[in-house]
Amino acid sequence: MKISSQIKPISYLKSHMAEIVKDISESREPLFITQNGEAKLVVMDVKSYEEQKETLALLKILALGNREIEQNKFRDAEDVFA
Repeated sequence: MKISSQIKPISYLKSHMAEIVKDISESREPLFITQNGEAKLVVMDVKSYEEQKETLALLKILALGNREIEQNKFRDAEDVFA
């Protein structure tokens, strides 16, 4: 069974867990879970989660690098390789 919509109520999660795991693992698309009409959870496969964490880590490194450049806390490439 394919998840036709990527937003489902919590009752759907409770009653279709095995199908959800299979579908998310295959599609790698996250599933948003609502409770009382409000978004409460995002369910995603482990590989997507790990990739997202790696991407965030790289973005943090880039942000730190940009901050150091703005604060003139850097060395020229020639100095580094000399």
